[in-house]
Amino acid sequence: MTTHPAEEEDTVTPPVPTAHAPITPLTPTLQRVAQHLANGLTAREIATQSQRAVVTVRQYIRDIRQSLHCPPRCTLPVLVHRLLTTQQVASPTADKPAPQISGEQLLLLRSVAEHSDARDIAIAAKLAPTDQRAALDQLLDDTGARDTAHLVILAHGWKLLPAERVSQ
Repeated sequence: MTTHPAEEEDTVTPPVPTAHAPITPLTPTLQRVAQHLANGLTAREIATQSQRAVVTVRQYIRDIRQSLHCPPRCTLPVLVHRLLTTQQVASPTADKPAPQISGEQLLLLRSVAEHSDARDIAIAAKLAPTDQRAALDQLLDDTGARDTAHLVILAHGWKLLPAERVSQ
C-alpha cells in the first residue's frame, strides 16, 4: 500500500533549528567564507578567490555548520538559509523583481531551505517523492536560479524567505 506524503509527516527529519541554542559567533575568517557562500560561490571558487586549499575551505564550511548548530551533512541551501536567517552575513539584494510563484512553489522553496534530505523536502512540500525533482526543476526554471543554493539566495533577496531574529 502506498502512503501519501502528508500521512508520513511525523517521520520527517525536523528542519534545522532556528532559535533553540545560541549560535557561536563566526571568526573573521569564517565570516568571510560564509559571505562567499551567501554570494553563491562554491568551495572551489572560494578557495581560488581566497588562495587557500579546497580542503581548508571545506573545513571552514564544516566549522560554520557547527557554529550554527547545523547537522554535519546539511546541504548548502540549508546552510545558506541558516546564515541569512541568523543574520551572520549580509542579506542579498534582488537585482530583478521576484517572479510570480504559486503557493505550492513557495512551500517547496521553504522545504528546500529547511531540509537536506530529498524525501524530507518532498514530504514538507506535500509532494509525492517521485514528483519532487520535476517540481524543483520547474521552480528553478521559473526563478532563473542556477541551483538550489542560488534559489535560496534569490528568495532571500526577494524577501520570500525573511530573516528571523535569533539569539546569539
